[in-house]
Amino acid sequence: MNPIVLSLLLGLTAAWANIFGGAIIVQEPWERAYLKYFIALGAGFMLATAIVEVFPASLELRGKSAAFLVLVGYLLIHFFEHTVTPHFHFGEETHKDQFVHTRKGYSVLLGLTIHTFFDGIAITSGFLVSNWLGWIIFLAIFLHKIPEGFTVTSVMLASGRSRSVAWGASVLLGVATFAGVLTMAVLRREVSLGLPLSAGVTIYVAASDLIPEVNREPDARMALVVFLGVGLMFGLDRLFHVH
Repeated sequence: MNPIVLSLLLGLTAAWANIFGGAIIVQEPWERAYLKYFIALGAGFMLATAIVEVFPASLELRGKSAAFLVLVGYLLIHFFEHTVTPHFHFGEETHKDQFVHTRKGYSVLLGLTIHTFFDGIAITSGFLVSNWLGWIIFLAIFLHKIPEGFTVTSVMLASGRSRSVAWGASVLLGVATFAGVLTMAVLRREVSLGLPLSAGVTIYVAASDLIPEVNREPDARMALVVFLGVGLMFGLDRLFHVH
C-alpha cells in the first residue's frame, strides 16, 4: 500500500483512540485503573522505539544535525507542557485546585495539541522512510493515545468545563493528530526535518511525562510493565524487521 495512504488510515485510527480516551472519562461509571498499565507499557515501548529506531534513522537522513533537531523537539514540548503550563501531570489530574481557572485547563490543552500534532508528523515520517519504521512508530503512538484523551478530558473537567467541552478537547487532540499526518504528507520532502523533531517529542513524552507517572505508583508491577513495553518493541523488531 502507498505509504501516504497507509499513514492517513493509521492517522485516523490514532485520532479515534484519542477520542475514545476522552469518552472513557465522560461516561460513568468506568473502571479506569487499567489505564495506568497502558501508560507504563506505552512509556517503555515509546522510549525504546524513539532511541533504537527513530533516532538512528534520523541520523541516516540528516547526519549529525539530526541530534540538534531531536533536542529542539524535546525542548519544544517541555516549553509548552511545563513552562506555559506549570504543575502538569500526564496521568489523571486529581488536583482540582490547580485548575480552578479556565485558562489553566486550556494551556494544558495547548501543550497536548502540539504534542499530538507531532504524533501525526511521526507516523507519516516513519512510513516515508520505511514500512517497518512507520508501523513501529504507529504502535508506539497508539499505545499512549487512549491515556492521552483520558488525560485532557480529566484536566478540562477539573478546570470546571462541562462534559461536552471536556470531550471536545479529546476530539481536538484527534484532529491535531490527523493534521500532523496531513502536514507531513504534503511536506514529504521535509521528512529529514520531521522525523528527528518527532523523535525528540516522543522521547520527552516517554521519559518526562509517562515514566514519572509510573514512578508515582507504589505497585512494583507498574515499573515492570515499562520493561515489558521495551521488550515488546525488541520482540517485534526480531520477528518482523528485515535488517
